[in-house]
Amino acid sequence: MLRALLPVLEFEEMYPLSRERERVRVRASAKSSGFASALGPRGPALPSHACGRGKYSGVISVTTHIRRLLLALPALAVLCASIPASAAPQAGHSCHMSGYDQALRCVTVSAPLDYRNPSGPKLALQVTLAPALREAARPDPLFVLAGGPGQAGSDILPLLETAFRKIRATRDIVFIDQRGTGLSGKLDCDSKEPLDESSSAEQERLIALCMHRLNQPFAFYNTENSARDLEQIRVALGYGKIDLWGASYGTRLAQAYARLYPDNVRSMILDAVAAPDQIIFAWGRDAQAALDATFQHCAEDRDCHAAFPTLAQQFATLQKRVDDGAVTLDFKHPRTAAQVNLRLTAERFAQTVRGALYSPDSASRLPFLIDSAARGNWAPFLAQMVGASDFSLDGPAVGLLLSVTCAEDIPRLTPAIVADEESHSFLHGMEVKTVPTWCRSVNVPPIAYRAPAQIAAPVLLLSGALDPVTPPYRADDAARYMTHAQRFVVANAAHGVSQLGCAPRLLREFVDLPERTLVADCLKEIPRSSFQLDAAGPHP
Repeated sequence: MLRALLPVLEFEEMYPLSRERERVRVRASAKSSGFASALGPRGPALPSHACGRGKYSGVISVTTHIRRLLLALPALAVLCASIPASAAPQAGHSCHMSGYDQALRCVTVSAPLDYRNPSGPKLALQVTLAPALREAARPDPLFVLAGGPGQAGSDILPLLETAFRKIRATRDIVFIDQRGTGLSGKLDCDSKEPLDESSSAEQERLIALCMHRLNQPFAFYNTENSARDLEQIRVALGYGKIDLWGASYGTRLAQAYARLYPDNVRSMILDAVAAPDQIIFAWGRDAQAALDATFQHCAEDRDCHAAFPTLAQQFATLQKRVDDGAVTLDFKHPRTAAQVNLRLTAERFAQTVRGALYSPDSASRLPFLIDSAARGNWAPFLAQMVGASDFSLDGPAVGLLLSVTCAEDIPRLTPAIVADEESHSFLHGMEVKTVPTWCRSVNVPPIAYRAPAQIAAPVLLLSGALDPVTPPYRADDAARYMTHAQRFVVANAAHGVSQLGCAPRLLREFVDLPERTLVADCLKEIPRSSFQLDAAGPHP
């Protein structure tokens, strides 16, 4: 759930004055023994709580061959937790991170592996802090929770120049690498073996080998413990009430934290909202609805309809050929230039289509890709497929994704849900049938679903009407458990709204005055992506 949140854009500069930028660099690089003195005023002193110190244990590198299948959201289990008493706020150190060209502050926060045994083994959690641009920073920071599960906050630092460019004027932005992601001991493996070209038995073997090599206590890597980690981080950094921004899986984690620690949440922004009872991988109908909407928009567009008048029929015929094993591709790999002879599997075909639906720009290319393939030219489809799965790009932490979903979601699958997934989506239930076999590798006990408590803090919920995994009705379901919720749907957006059009300004207005009704008519001005009609690219 990260591709739509990391657009390749030429970022707009919010503060063009070089003096302001230089002052930020100086503040971010300052060597100070006190966190407050390094980053500006923090308001009154806060009650202190203990946070143990731990050393970073290293990063386990990536297995990216399965990332297209493992785009997920977790269910949620909520229990109360106590946090031991602490010392002064941690200052951290100046750092430069991939994806952002200015100095930030990096802090390592220690947290118990098992909160039932707080004196036992510890985890080292990576926190990347972007100080507020103005000297008089507000005391409440924005904590950023990435998607996945398996994506790290440090993976989405470019959002500082898009979604958060307005908020950062007066508030610190705090990116969290959730336990098991990024620089918080990423649960991933090195593997060059082509997982999605293998048989089901071979896939299961490769996943089992990966999890065996990790050799971690996966049962402690879940949403509840990650929410408790956020409280450890809040206390360690010396903050009082905090604001939360979560995207996709991050919306689930934000809701979990708000229910565990309601007194510490000032406001929440949830983008691509996951419902509390949503089962990861059971999103076939949502993906099909997004594909149908793309076809319908093409039919309503004069030029697109003229170019591709039988799009739905073309897609159905093409998918049947792939399902029958009748498509073999012989091509030079776009990245390695190696000659590849590949039988296109039903899984790889369907996941390429589903992945394209996450972004309106890539979805607008689908009619051209489908028509070209139907005419025997698979090169455009191949470019989309390889670009989405290229292992030179970093992906989610597979070990964390499985530890969360195998405990919180897969146990809630029923035969009726699986049958529905098989019957009502172009995905044919492949994920709900495949992932349970992988769960044997992590061997985590099921976590029972609990009815969610009401959230009293003000919440802003943003949804894209074309979202293939967290469409607007999921936000409606989540809002039923929120006392003060404002909901907005962007007609021409898919999975992720915060960085589009006027949304960064609206985020700032909401965080400044979360109790006030937000006027968001400007979201209607976000345009629909133009369809690609030929090899020349999208037509205006």
